[in-house]
Amino acid sequence: MSTATMSSRRARSWVIALLTLAFVAVGLPASADTPEHRPAYHFSTAKNWLNDPNGLIFHKGVYHLFFQHNPLGNGWGNMSWGHATSKDLVHWDEQPVAIPFDATEGVFSGSVVVDHENRSGFGTAQNPPMVAIYTSAYTAASGRDGIQAQSLAYSTDDGQTWTKYSGNPVLDIGSREFRDPKVFWYEPANEWRMVAVIANEHKVNIWRSANLKDWTHLSDFGPRNATGGLWECPDLFPLAIDGDPDNVKWVMLVSLNPGGIAGGSGTQYFVGDFDGTTFTPDGPATYEPPNGTVLQDFEAGYAGWSPTGTAFGSAPVAGTLPGQQTVTGFEGSHLVNSFVDADSAQGELTSPSFTVNERYLNFLVGGGRHPAVPGATQGDPGGSVFADFENLDPATHLPTGWRATGDFVGYGATPSGLPNHQGQNVLDTCVVPDKCDPAVGTFESPEFTVTQKFVNLLIAGGTHPLSAPAPTVVELVVDGQVVGSVTGNSSGDMDWRYIDATAVVGKVARLVVRDDRSSGDWGHLMVDDIRFGDTAAGPRDRQTTVNLVVDGEVVRSETGNDSESLDWASWDLADLQGQSAQIRVVDHNSGGWGHVLADQFTLAGAPAKSGTARASWVDYGRDNYAGVTFNGLPMDQRISISWMNNWQYAGDVPTDPWRGQMTMPRELALVSTPDGPRLSQSPVDGINDIAVSRSKQQVKARGVVAGERPTGRSAELARVEVRVALGSASEAGVVLRRSADGAVGTKVGVRRDGTLVVDRTKSGNVAFNPLFPSVEEAPVTLENGEATFTAYLDRSSVEVLGEAGQVSITDLIYPPGSATGVGTYVVGGPAKAIDIKITPMTP
Repeated sequence: MSTATMSSRRARSWVIALLTLAFVAVGLPASADTPEHRPAYHFSTAKNWLNDPNGLIFHKGVYHLFFQHNPLGNGWGNMSWGHATSKDLVHWDEQPVAIPFDATEGVFSGSVVVDHENRSGFGTAQNPPMVAIYTSAYTAASGRDGIQAQSLAYSTDDGQTWTKYSGNPVLDIGSREFRDPKVFWYEPANEWRMVAVIANEHKVNIWRSANLKDWTHLSDFGPRNATGGLWECPDLFPLAIDGDPDNVKWVMLVSLNPGGIAGGSGTQYFVGDFDGTTFTPDGPATYEPPNGTVLQDFEAGYAGWSPTGTAFGSAPVAGTLPGQQTVTGFEGSHLVNSFVDADSAQGELTSPSFTVNERYLNFLVGGGRHPAVPGATQGDPGGSVFADFENLDPATHLPTGWRATGDFVGYGATPSGLPNHQGQNVLDTCVVPDKCDPAVGTFESPEFTVTQKFVNLLIAGGTHPLSAPAPTVVELVVDGQVVGSVTGNSSGDMDWRYIDATAVVGKVARLVVRDDRSSGDWGHLMVDDIRFGDTAAGPRDRQTTVNLVVDGEVVRSETGNDSESLDWASWDLADLQGQSAQIRVVDHNSGGWGHVLADQFTLAGAPAKSGTARASWVDYGRDNYAGVTFNGLPMDQRISISWMNNWQYAGDVPTDPWRGQMTMPRELALVSTPDGPRLSQSPVDGINDIAVSRSKQQVKARGVVAGERPTGRSAELARVEVRVALGSASEAGVVLRRSADGAVGTKVGVRRDGTLVVDRTKSGNVAFNPLFPSVEEAPVTLENGEATFTAYLDRSSVEVLGEAGQVSITDLIYPPGSATGVGTYVVGGPAKAIDIKITPMTP
């Protein structure tokens, strides 16, 4: 993320500039408890925030799970190491906070080892210490605000109490993006190895040490494959292929956010060789896209391409512009880069016309992820102004006739520097001192007669619609009933939105700015320039896109991925052969990531593959991130745990008094495939031990016609094994956590094209964030139109393993407690068979 474009109000796990605010935060007020979502066999804290697993270690018969934790509230902040222990990886005892934050540092992710030879000197030969290697995220109070460095803490009582090393940090390169050390014992050299990331450079550093205190840099790995977001939480470990101890490969895990295969957070892996110094992945070192006819590579200026506005200047750019993070992934020495005047400049760059005479147009693209939105407009929408919050009552700080309730009494509109606001003031529910998100209440307008079809307004802040448990909305109220509402945009950028008032023209109404959001990300709302008009406003055109234009219409469009690393994109032009087209690169954005990068436009007979498509993925779902493996296990055993969440909506998930949970522990293996060795995952024995086979239920459905049907069976905590024989169907599978009326349910099935599908768009509460409703896809092999998979259900999650564990999809779901049914569904025409075996699980 370019430093000039960082949102001023949104705390993200990697935004160290907000640590000082986080350290003085108090616990957020609790909303209603949600026991119906409390996981039964996945670890969650008793209360408060949890994210990345840290320091996984097996020691003296006990599994230790440390994790990123906010001991003071259920939002991200005050990062410390929480701690839990288990004898079987299923039943966990939460322990006191292990390594707390303090005024000078946040305690970010890392690992734990047992120093059996006491080389660190923290213990004795008879009582070797446990040593934690963590990232110190320094605050302003340290005098090194924002710097990330690696530090040590040690325990001589088996992990119950910890002491920070007085000589910290032990590894400091002066970076703000250097974090997540995973340390392991490398037997051939009789010393330690560490992998840690330089997140924004997509690099994994490899280091060596004999005593855990003094570190020497050995090599770097990356960038490679998926680079759409920051790299985080690396791990490096050996695995025998097909269990053969004479055929061992090394596996490198790298999480990234955003840029995951399903959107947002994800974890890729590499298989290769490690010689103690360098990790060398299998496969070619660089990707060579298909050959073709280069339309433009920007090495000789714009050469006939026409810029308008100011964003693209008069010529291509030689790499990185001032104030911009390092731009990578382009070819040659020049590219299109609209980071002119930081992100404030806007404009377009249009190619000459060309004839489409190849199947594919391949190109490199990067920058902001701001797609074109149908109906988006530029400029002022017109209409009559109802409230612009400029002329305020000096007592209430509100326009005449407006009133406040709840925490907002005595507060009102304030001067603002938010992007795209009008005039000086904005009505902001973050206005209450020392509260911001926890403040709740309303601002209410005087009554008025509705004379026009639309209420248009500028709005920003939390995306929490009226259907969410704690809305942040503007309501149109008639006769005491809400007849329309609009919510924020999870941004600090003001944007045009509207409420359709067509049905109540002629009636008396009032507007209510409601903020019931007592906790979570973007728990406030900003409103400005309320107008009445006969046409709907906006949203504002904020696209940063590469478009293909035919006959004046945009027929293809692509964006970057909020990254300064360009990656390949490809358009299939089979339906446009022989037609005349133009390429138009568009930057209509002056907010965060408000620029676009492009290079190497090539007509070719085959598609180019993006790094995301070329990568191997630990999981194809939305909610499997930052996974690492246990130290201290036998060499032939490798067990991982991941954070079951996604940074796109982690602060909004509707659970209380806790927020965040872990995946089920999984045993990893390497298996041979025609494409080379691939990871396979299976639940640890403790998971299968809680399955109660004597209570299993079975369904054998034959000739299942199109549609969705109940089976009469139920499953809340269960292992659900499914065989689908598609027959004539194009897609078929099961519906889990189905309500009696069929309005709620999560579909898990297979498609004829060899795709495993998890559809959670109707899985229950999906309204708390617009990015949560989703359909996940993963490749599987169908044999004679048949496939099998197993779904592990908990109260708020589904983890699906297919292809003998080589494919995984992990998703959170939030169904009502009453939705426990199991159904079948079929698309197209009848499925030959859907066999279901449901085994309850009782932890």
